[in-house]
Amino acid sequence: MALSPEFIHSIEQVVGAAGVVRDPALMASYLTDWRNAYQGQAALVVRPATTEEVAAVVRLCHDARVAVVPQGGNTGLCGGSIPDASGTELVLSLTRMKRIRDIDLANETVTVEAGVILRQLQEAASEAGRLFPLSLGAEGSCTVGGNLATNAGGTAVLRYGNMRELTLGLEVVLPDGRIWNGLRGLRKDNTGYDLKHWFIGSEGTLGIITAAVLKLFPATHSKATAWVALPSPQAAVDLIGHVRGLCADRLTGFEMMSRQSVEFVLEHVAGCSDPLAEPHPWYALIELRDTVPDAPLAQLLETGLGHAFEKAWVLDAVIASNHAQAAALWALREGISEAQNHEGPSLKHDISVPVSQIPAFIEHTDRALQDQFPGVRIVSYGHMGDGNLHYNISKPLGHADAAFKSQEQAIMNVIYRMTSSYNGSISAEHGLGQAKPRAAAQFKDPLEMELMRAIKRTLDPLGLMNPGKVFAAGLE
Repeated sequence: MALSPEFIHSIEQVVGAAGVVRDPALMASYLTDWRNAYQGQAALVVRPATTEEVAAVVRLCHDARVAVVPQGGNTGLCGGSIPDASGTELVLSLTRMKRIRDIDLANETVTVEAGVILRQLQEAASEAGRLFPLSLGAEGSCTVGGNLATNAGGTAVLRYGNMRELTLGLEVVLPDGRIWNGLRGLRKDNTGYDLKHWFIGSEGTLGIITAAVLKLFPATHSKATAWVALPSPQAAVDLIGHVRGLCADRLTGFEMMSRQSVEFVLEHVAGCSDPLAEPHPWYALIELRDTVPDAPLAQLLETGLGHAFEKAWVLDAVIASNHAQAAALWALREGISEAQNHEGPSLKHDISVPVSQIPAFIEHTDRALQDQFPGVRIVSYGHMGDGNLHYNISKPLGHADAAFKSQEQAIMNVIYRMTSSYNGSISAEHGLGQAKPRAAAQFKDPLEMELMRAIKRTLDPLGLMNPGKVFAAGLE
């Protein structure tokens, strides 16, 4: 269904000519994700500049029964911000909403609009002498609204939590165009249901987040980073428990990765080199931070690793002596996803299980995949401290891309069945988007799905908010 000239004129009256994108060449970047893994079509791209403009556009769409696809930095991995192929949906980009509305140092909060780039928020917090701790690979282009819509996690969840834990209040445009002003910077508000949690992680299916009150933290002034060789994932579980007991909340990051992951980076990412003389089966990247300048964090790490050597949890280790060395160690971790793309199709799975179950999950899932799909290369890495494992599969050497891709569903079923058997989640931090709704219906508890659908029908009875995401089409 093409949008009528009258409808488009009404939209232009709200957002102005600068807020409407109709030229196909200019629309193209809004219709595919950054990996070019998902493509769609749209009737119109609209870029409102204020919450009131968002509300007016949504109200017009509600009255005309036009579906709306909210979009931030478009850096997602599950196609959650890409329209379908019908060409009837309206993409609503929030990238013009860039204001940092307020920094309240006494309350340790910052109020920002949804289009603010994560790195800009980090920098604003730093300039105010504070820390906003969310950190992830796309922080130079992802937006706060997208971080909220997917409940983003990243590398510092171990200490600070994900976006759900970092958020005190929200401003949301509801599917009928009403504005819910929940921008309260309160840490205690026991007046009934905490509505903000309905929208965090909802991927724009219940409403459009336009602003948020977020927590700030004291800035850190000391850091120590170590690259540690491990004999097994179980050693990683033992080591993180030991380091956490010794260092408490100084432990900010604990990333685990397989040798296969590191080999891909060494092969394909320029400037990366192996920090250790010999290869090892598994590695951990450990980071401590402290608010105290010149805190003896390296000494603390040495003490902890010395005990771990005695327990045979650690095979070798190196502690960065300066910022450049620490950055080089992090480059090995952050380069994994990019490096894997050079090896052909990559089947990416963002799962979580209890930390204690990670070793058994890896052992049993690795074995099941090799039994059924001999030669697949398994790239396991992730945020050990919160149980989030990026369990990705690359094709066997010499195999054709098409033959490998034809096995995607069967491989996914093995991984998700194993995840479910360990009481885990098929999506830890990337969301469901359009990639996983049917898998969610298959592997989530039926009552959970029923309750989620009830919330969706209550807030969005016409099904106009990001249809086909979170719930498979026709199953809302």
